[in-house]
Amino acid sequence: MKKLFLLFLLVTGYVSVSYAQEQQQVEVTGIVTDINKEPLIGVNITVKNIPGFGVMTDANGKYKIKVPDYSTLIFSYIGFTSQEVFVKSKKVIDIVMKEDENNVLDEVTVTGTGVQKKITVTGAVTTVDVEQLRTPTSSITNALAGNVPGILARQTSGQPGDNISEFWIRGISTFGAGSSALVLVDGFERSLNEINVEDIQDFSVLKDASATAIYGSRGANGVVLITTKRGKEGKTKIDAKVETSYSTRTMTPEFVDGVTYVNMVNEAFSTRSQPIPYTDEEVELFRNGLDPELYPNVNWMDMILKKGAPIYRATINLSGGGTTARYFVSASYVDEGGMYKTDKGLKEYDTNANYRRWNYRMNIDLNLTKTTLLKVGISGSLDKQNQPGGSASQIWISALSYNPIATPVRYKDGKWAAQGTNNQINPWMLVTQMGYQEKWNNKIQSTANLEQDLKFITKGLKFYGRFGYDTNTYNTNSHIKYPDMWKAQNKRNALGELEYDKVVNEQLMVVNPHSTGERKEYLEAELHYDRTFGDHMVGSVIKYSQDKTVNTSENFEKNAIQAIERRHQGLAGRFTYGWKYRYFFDFNFGYNGSENFATGHQFGFFPAYSAAWNIAEEPIIKKNFKWMNMFKLRYSYGKVGNDFLSSRFPYLSSYKTSDKYGYYYGDIGTSSSPSAFYQGLTFNNFASRGISWEIAKKHDVGIDFSLFNDKFSGTVDYFHEQRDGIYQRRVFLAYSIGLLEDAPYANVGSVLSRGVDGNISYNQKLGEVNLTFRGNMTYSKNEIKAYDEAYSHYDYTLHSGFRVDQLRGLISKGLFTDYDDIRNSPKQTFGDVAPGDIKYKDINGDGVIDNNDIVPIGATTKPNLIYGFGVSALWKGFDFNLHFQGAGKSSFITYGTVARPLSSRYWGNILTDVVGNYWSLGTNEDPNAKYPRLTFGPNGNNYQNSTYWMRDASYLRLKNLELGYTFPARWTRNLYINKMRIYFMGTNLLTFSGFKLWDPEMGSATGEKYPLSRTYTIGLTVNI
Repeated sequence: MKKLFLLFLLVTGYVSVSYAQEQQQVEVTGIVTDINKEPLIGVNITVKNIPGFGVMTDANGKYKIKVPDYSTLIFSYIGFTSQEVFVKSKKVIDIVMKEDENNVLDEVTVTGTGVQKKITVTGAVTTVDVEQLRTPTSSITNALAGNVPGILARQTSGQPGDNISEFWIRGISTFGAGSSALVLVDGFERSLNEINVEDIQDFSVLKDASATAIYGSRGANGVVLITTKRGKEGKTKIDAKVETSYSTRTMTPEFVDGVTYVNMVNEAFSTRSQPIPYTDEEVELFRNGLDPELYPNVNWMDMILKKGAPIYRATINLSGGGTTARYFVSASYVDEGGMYKTDKGLKEYDTNANYRRWNYRMNIDLNLTKTTLLKVGISGSLDKQNQPGGSASQIWISALSYNPIATPVRYKDGKWAAQGTNNQINPWMLVTQMGYQEKWNNKIQSTANLEQDLKFITKGLKFYGRFGYDTNTYNTNSHIKYPDMWKAQNKRNALGELEYDKVVNEQLMVVNPHSTGERKEYLEAELHYDRTFGDHMVGSVIKYSQDKTVNTSENFEKNAIQAIERRHQGLAGRFTYGWKYRYFFDFNFGYNGSENFATGHQFGFFPAYSAAWNIAEEPIIKKNFKWMNMFKLRYSYGKVGNDFLSSRFPYLSSYKTSDKYGYYYGDIGTSSSPSAFYQGLTFNNFASRGISWEIAKKHDVGIDFSLFNDKFSGTVDYFHEQRDGIYQRRVFLAYSIGLLEDAPYANVGSVLSRGVDGNISYNQKLGEVNLTFRGNMTYSKNEIKAYDEAYSHYDYTLHSGFRVDQLRGLISKGLFTDYDDIRNSPKQTFGDVAPGDIKYKDINGDGVIDNNDIVPIGATTKPNLIYGFGVSALWKGFDFNLHFQGAGKSSFITYGTVARPLSSRYWGNILTDVVGNYWSLGTNEDPNAKYPRLTFGPNGNNYQNSTYWMRDASYLRLKNLELGYTFPARWTRNLYINKMRIYFMGTNLLTFSGFKLWDPEMGSATGEKYPLSRTYTIGLTVNI
């Protein structure tokens, strides 16, 4: 009986190490090397069916282990193919391990219903190589553009803490509700900007309806799935990385000096037949600097900006464990310095724009039984952003518009100078003398997953349960102060002293705290069934989910609606069938609900269908075209929704009182009439009980291929999406119905979106050099099919038929050459014109240029084309990566005091780009000059939005250049280091664009933003 019991324990894997040691022991020794005979450090050697028992190779690749005779040793190492060796009285076992060479049939993809082999995927899913998402900044979103097919992205600011990219999956298909993708980390909705890239195991982008239908009313804008790293069985492994970067600016607007400025001001007056404001003597005073108080000449950009700033990043993670329990623990830190100069006399606080973030994560996997796995995790981040007391918008409006002669920084008697209030305070004051602001963001995220194998019921049946609980607290402390500020009059008194006008009264330090936050809970339960019967592969998933979000922000208005939880609930499923890895069929559905809609409109059904045909598995192809590893055709169609609305409970009416809609009683005209007017009651929100989510009907046709032993591979997709029921206010309803400007909302808009995305990769080995060439592209174009708008005689004035975010303006025909040209042209109604002013095209042919001649021009304000290409190389221990990224199909119209010189009189600066490029009588009378005749102050004709001021936002940049060296193991093994690599990385090194004034990626019409960064990084990674 005892022998039978012990045999049972051995067979079931529960035999203990102590019992195994009582059996006949064999001491096995050996050395583990790679194919180059280099010793491998830290290789795991475990004994099959004996949990928790094993050793690792030392610095020389050697190992020693005592095991029961007739055992099986398992040799495993990251990046290498595992090997099993049967021990039968062997005392020396040397192992040569080969690197993994998984072909396309072995690759896996993370989808919304779990992990699938890539060959079985029928939907449009992009798996991202996390190594390509390395970036020196705190947010991985800055690495998405040009690296991930299907994603259109751009970075609009370089300020630390705000230097994150906005992105859209397959472009923008709505003008109503939110257009942002749903981001899920380990199955729960979380932000992509706070996650540490070193924690990411898998990164997938779900793009079509078949991949996102299970998310129902939240899947219309695509889904990003991220899974974080988890521990693996074996001894503790330590990975560490440190980086030091130096960040400069890609492009910074450049302005003329004081002398050039006053000469151009004089010309702006004289060219319009007005007396000039500055005499030759005054111009000379600006030049020689003899009186810098009345005749200053300040370069404000040099005054407030440093050449660059440092960035520091560090991360460390530990992983390991046994058969029963595994763990992954990580911590990281990033410190991004700002580019503002600081007042060295201020010791009490920092006024620079700095950003620091601390991340932590702990994932633990516990085998409760042989069939029950519990996964728990806790993670979070703590952000601290520091800024000057002046807001970012104030600083950059002032920095770009405060001209060099407006005021000095400070007068000699100690008075601080300002041209005006708010944005017209001088830039140095806004950056250094206005106090400081601190912003803290604390996120804590916890998860618990239970995986139960139900094979005792039937093979292939599994249960998954998930629970998540997140808290997010956001605190701001603004410490604002400023001294008295003055502006000198343009003369001195009889004693030679300046006379001042006070512009701003002093304010002592005032602290304004503010707090916002939210709390989220998630619950999911899934039942999976996957089984293979001969050549038939079947699978199914049933999923239940619910979540709620509570707004915990401080509320001074006692708004009860804020306390009501936002809730979602849904049931989803997926059914799959495959035959011989040749034919695949999927059906997905989501039945989802939201509490934000009226009863009867809270739930919706979102089905999707997809099929794929792997031609390479056809017998005739396998026989005659052996170079074709995979050639899969895909098609999918489905419906998904978007339930994000700008308002809460649109099916409920709310009311307000307003003087505008008041009334009088019969005592009007009496002595009491001033008080006889009573406020009227009107709608604040008119109930729209039929409001529901947007519906997106998506088609996708795709090709996945891998050829020539997987040397050449890629994916190409064509997509077609019709988005209906877009949430929009009915602003063109007749006032006679009594709703006035508080018109109701309705699902009335419609947008058609089409495009292509894809990526290709080619791998080639030349001698000892491994080369990889890659490229990807995403192009999307949309068209508004329905829009709430009034009838127009001119179709081009409507939104329908044109693109979302379409630019509009007059069409410029250049500049008027002379007065005959003006007389012989249609009459322009925007103001007086003279030679050198902008001439417009008469679109409707009525002989008059007015608002009826405003048409769609250029492209959209957000890019419709993003692409990237590059090459990687490996040679011995050296690695090299070169990546270019570009954007196209995007335009913007420049305006404001920077782009249109002297348009706001003495408030505003002049770009160096204007010099020599404007129309000037007798000097440059080119009708195609880049700038019109100078004007001092507003010019109703020249400053209309038109193609004259439209700029192409296309660009191509050297996004990433990286050169690294991995030290040979024979150099590092004496230090007990498995792998050590040192590298240099440059980001945004070169930018090629027709637009040179500021970085075109920002898409800024005024340039009044913190510039984007060019970064040089040196880093070190160590694996122990």
